[in-house]
Amino acid sequence: MDHQRAGDMGQAWGRVTGWLEQHGPDVLAALGGPGSRAALYEAELRMGLRLPRQMRQWLLANDLDAGRQPHSGSGLVALGCPGVVPGGGLLLGLVDIERVYFHKTALEETAPSGDGDCPSWRRAWVPILSERDGAYGKFVDTSTGAVGSWSEGSFPEVSEYVSLSAFFQDVADQLEGAPWGDRSGPGGARRLAPRPEDEPVRLWARANGYLVNDRGRVPAAVREAYEASR
Repeated sequence: MDHQRAGDMGQAWGRVTGWLEQHGPDVLAALGGPGSRAALYEAELRMGLRLPRQMRQWLLANDLDAGRQPHSGSGLVALGCPGVVPGGGLLLGLVDIERVYFHKTALEETAPSGDGDCPSWRRAWVPILSERDGAYGKFVDTSTGAVGSWSEGSFPEVSEYVSLSAFFQDVADQLEGAPWGDRSGPGGARRLAPRPEDEPVRLWARANGYLVNDRGRVPAAVREAYEASR
């Protein structure tokens, strides 16, 4: 897909939840219901920042931590949801977002691991996906809306996706491009090699404004639109 398109948050997240409704209803149920504007506002006050519009839209649509609290002795990510993002990691609700945010911020401020120009963590970064111990994950840069990633032992990737909706469009492309049973790793989908016979569909999709993923099969919805146009 084209990571440089900001896109529509509702449409992108709807593709993810629509696929889960058909192929992973248990995972969809674990995403919980709508979030709370009051809870978002209070979390912003505690973190001392303003969440980007798309991140607020996403958390208001589904906050998997709404009404839940971690058990005593829980790990860093206490309530995260596996099985949504291909490649692994736990999608975070608001409670875990704060837990990981303050953990990463404290680590950077007490024992910096980067340098002045490229720190390993910035206060403007808010996590949305993480391994249970916080060693790897993805974040939204609240100053730009872009999505990046961090991993222990390497410098962060600051702008992998131009927006949260672009990230979820890629997640949906991967989910639609690989059968639910064809997965590797915890909650991960294997990236399938592009098929040469799909190239005409990909060229048509790009020319007509459809988001496609060059690392897997063409989503069924795009293929159907291509066939209908002929």
